[in-house]
Amino acid sequence: MAKVKTIITSIVTAGILAAGGAYVNNSVVNKEDASTELLTKKKKNKKHNKDYYQQKNDNWRTGSNNSHNSGKTQYDREKTYEYGSTKYGENIGLPAIRHGQQILRRKAYTSLYDNNMRIPRWVAWHLTRQHAYGKLSRKSAQFAEDESLARPRATNFDYMSSGYDRGHMCPAGDNKWDNQALQETFLFSNCCPQRHGLNSGAWNDLEIQCREWAYKYGDIYIVCGPVLRGNQHKTIGKNRVVVPEAFFKVVMCMNGTPKAIGFIYEHQGSSRSMEAHVCSVDKVEQITGYDFFAALPDHIENRIEATANFYNWK
Repeated sequence: MAKVKTIITSIVTAGILAAGGAYVNNSVVNKEDASTELLTKKKKNKKHNKDYYQQKNDNWRTGSNNSHNSGKTQYDREKTYEYGSTKYGENIGLPAIRHGQQILRRKAYTSLYDNNMRIPRWVAWHLTRQHAYGKLSRKSAQFAEDESLARPRATNFDYMSSGYDRGHMCPAGDNKWDNQALQETFLFSNCCPQRHGLNSGAWNDLEIQCREWAYKYGDIYIVCGPVLRGNQHKTIGKNRVVVPEAFFKVVMCMNGTPKAIGFIYEHQGSSRSMEAHVCSVDKVEQITGYDFFAALPDHIENRIEATANFYNWK
C-alpha cells in the first residue's frame, strides 16, 4: 500500500509541475520566470504536445467519467469530448492536458481540479447559440459539496461569513438549457472565492457578453479560472479554500475568420471598461503557464493567440 501511495504522489506531483507550479507547504509557487519559460518552450514543443494530446490510448490511470470513488484519487482517461462536428479535430476548446492531472468531465464543461487548493485551476466549455439563453431558473439549483472528490474539499461552511461569494467559473447562466448541466455548475469544484463587487459586477458583465457572442456567432469556446501569484495565498474556512489574486478568461470563435481574445481581472471590484481588461491569449498563457487551444493547427493557434482586438468582436 505504501508503494502505491508513493506512485500516486509522484503522478500528482508531476501534474502539478506541468501546470506551472510546485507545492510548498500546501501552497503553489507560480513564479513569473517559470511561466515565461513555459511560454518560450511552448512553440518548440508544440508537435510533441499535440501528439500527446490527441492520443486516445494512453497510460493515464483509469477513472470513472465524473468521479473519484471511495475518496481515492483517480484520473480520467483522455477521450473524445464531444463538441460537435468540426474539421479541426477533437478537444478543440481544451487547454493541453498533462499526465496525472485531475480532470473532471461534466455534462457541459471540463475542468482541471486542484485538490490541494480546493478550487479548479481552469474550466472549459463550448457555448452554443441554442444553449446561451436557456429557460430554466437558477433557483432550481443549489450550491453543493462535490462528493466525487476526496476530502478535504470545499463546503458551504467555508464560504459562510468569509466575505467572499461562491463564484462560478462556468456560469449558471450558460447552462439553463438542462437540469443536470445547471446543477453541476453549482458544485464547489466549479467555484472560487470571489469578491461580491467583481462577481456581480465586471465578471458578470463579461459572462453576459460571452452569451451575446455565442448567440451572434453561433458558438464560442471559453476557458476561465483563477490567477495565482507568489507562494502564499489567502484561504477561507476550515478546509482552507484558496482565494485567487486575479481571474482570467479566454474566448475563441472558429466561425468565419478564426479569432481569440483574453481577459485578466484583478480580484477587486472594477469600474474600468471591459476593453481595459483585454489582452492576448499569449499573454494569459504567460501569466498562467497553460497552453490554450492546443488542439488547433499551429498556423491558426499562433495567429489568433498573438493579438487581441475587442472591436473585432463587435
